[in-house]
Amino acid sequence: MGELNGKVAIVTGAGRLRGIGRAAAVALAKLGADIVVTGTGRNPETFPDDEKTIGWKDIESVAEQVRALGVRALPLVSDVTKKSDVLRMVDNTIKEFGRIDILINNAAYARAEDRVPILELSEESFAKVMDIKVTGTFFCTKAVIRHMIDQGEGGKIVNISSTAGKKGSANTLAYNGANFAIVGMTQSMARELGPYNINVNAVCPGAVDTHRMDILGRGETWTNMAQVTPIGRNGTDDEVGEFCAYLCTEAASWIHGQSINQNGGSVMEH
Repeated sequence: MGELNGKVAIVTGAGRLRGIGRAAAVALAKLGADIVVTGTGRNPETFPDDEKTIGWKDIESVAEQVRALGVRALPLVSDVTKKSDVLRMVDNTIKEFGRIDILINNAAYARAEDRVPILELSEESFAKVMDIKVTGTFFCTKAVIRHMIDQGEGGKIVNISSTAGKKGSANTLAYNGANFAIVGMTQSMARELGPYNINVNAVCPGAVDTHRMDILGRGETWTNMAQVTPIGRNGTDDEVGEFCAYLCTEAASWIHGQSINQNGGSVMEH
């Protein structure tokens, strides 16, 4: 019997082969939770080569990994920036599993044209980054906590922020803004939802070896990112996913309202 047997978790942005969402879904499944795996329904033509090579099927492949661990999975295409999609996602979860106990707010905009000087940052790029990370977290949390509160058994919410939610950098205005917002939202949620026994925390990863980092390559830039950590390496999606799962266990029930750095020590600010 896993500690999370009988629990139901929603993980957003979980369709990548190499990604925190997939890793969190699998880690939660290992503990016995049934998993709702969401993604935007990516075009297979846009998949990276490693996904194409193995015939990766986005959220359905993650669902297969979850089912292989002996629990149930429900893959759902959902755009977290659309309220109607989020409400449908939650309704389908309740119809399939009857409850919601855990929410991992992981959906985020891919590293792209937003990493430019402010004068070159388009309104569209700024809005997209903020919409997926901030508005998406708002929509998903609001829709889910109704059920957590009605169930009366508490719950767990883990928001994925970033080291960029603790320390600002040049040419990352939108990304810094979105991730700092998640830190503040986590504190607000924690104060409001604590009386319902709903734990809310954020994880702030540094450089993690996922698809979203492929745009940087794995050469000098990647090596330099590792070298700024005292332990001399970047992280893995499994490390972050396992930590997210830990925050959803009873052992972590007194960790509340925290935005926890997981970055090899590259940033140590609170």
